Amino acid sequence: QVQFVESGGGLVQSGGSLRLSCSASGINFGDTAIVWYRQAPRKQREFVARVSGGAGITKTLADSVKGRFAIYRDPAKNTVYLRMDELEPDDAAVYYCNVDIHLVHSWGQGTQVTVSS
Repeated sequence: QVQFVESGGGLVQSGGSLRLSCSASGINFGDTAIVWYRQAPRKQREFVARVSGGAGITKTLADSVKGRFAIYRDPAKNTVYLRMDELEPDDAAVYYCNVDIHLVHSWGQGTQVTVSS
């Protein structure tokens, strides 16, 4: 059974930074492309960032976070990170990591990011 675990969320002031962490069991994490999603209250879950498997060379970011967020993986720690800088109130949401959406079977608990203005 695949299980994703997200951590690193919290309360931050507008303009602040956070780093989210993602790990998983039940999959070949190191070779799997990993995606960060987020869901704000009363909104649909949306794509935030994706990093390819292996060395994580290919990275894709949503337009709304380009220039502020970065995604990368640490193979030694079997972890994918989402570095978030210049956070804005619109970034407040529950953040989830998972595989590409068409492969998702279940979701983890996510990690809450709250941005105060």
